[in-house]
Amino acid sequence: MPYIDGYVLPVPLARLAAYRRLARKAGKVWIEHGALAVNECVADDVKSGKLTSFPQSVKRKHGETVVLSWIVYRSRRDRDRINARVMADPRLAAMHHSKTLPFDAKRMFWGGFKPIMQL
Repeated sequence: MPYIDGYVLPVPLARLAAYRRLARKAGKVWIEHGALAVNECVADDVKSGKLTSFPQSVKRKHGETVVLSWIVYRSRRDRDRINARVMADPRLAAMHHSKTLPFDAKRMFWGGFKPIMQL
């Protein structure tokens, strides 16, 4: 079974095109370093909940949407190796500055996941 890194983040609707460009550029770097797939999805049928929801999880503000992303690796060991290379890649250095990102990185969350079922 593969290994998955998952991300949820708020993106201002006015900056969605900029986010898409950034994600495409970064995704290509992940693929070049060995990731199997990079997926980016924008909220379509996502409602605010009473207790929990995607909008609440990122403290979505007016004019923002939620993006769900995931990267697929062969294994956690591969993920660790690939991420170390990606973080050292100079093409991504400029992307890591929170002032130039097209989203609020402080409200983004992520984690590594080990699949337990796949059809």
